[in-house]
Amino acid sequence: MLSELFETVKIPKERIGVLIGTEGKTKRKLEKLAGIVLEVDSKTGNIGIQGKENAANFYDSVSVVKAIGRGFSPKAAFALFDENTLLEIIKISDIVGGSEKAIHTKKARIIGTEGRAREAIENATGAKISVFGKTIAIIGKYEEVELARKAIEMLLQGAQHKKTMDFLRKEKAGMEKFTI
Repeated sequence: MLSELFETVKIPKERIGVLIGTEGKTKRKLEKLAGIVLEVDSKTGNIGIQGKENAANFYDSVSVVKAIGRGFSPKAAFALFDENTLLEIIKISDIVGGSEKAIHTKKARIIGTEGRAREAIENATGAKISVFGKTIAIIGKYEEVELARKAIEMLLQGAQHKKTMDFLRKEKAGMEKFTI
């Protein structure tokens, strides 16, 4: 007998349209891929996720919903169905405190002028990064996410962009030495 799985995830109301997609296309694709049913409450932002078939796909679908809620496109979020890909969400206030001004300033440091800092971290690590609300989310392989998280934490703690990029280049070069 199959056990039923259920989880509720709250996403920002402005991201519900992205989760549903044009004429419900994204929602239907997610339901079909994962063997789940999504119950969307557009007034509260609560997303009920119900699954019966495959527990791995169920938990991947929870991550996909969270990723879309954190600002990723559905295409980027669907990468989480790869067993080697994961999502990490960093609450900025956990590192810099709860001041709105500090959070705004640190978000700007991660994004950089015209998005260049975020893009440079993505290019150096291979991970995808979304800065949304009071969080920074990362999607990628374990090593990519770990490296991107370290770079983001450096910037949040006040490191210069140049120092952070030098760190990424050094780490990437070290990782490539051990690649067969």
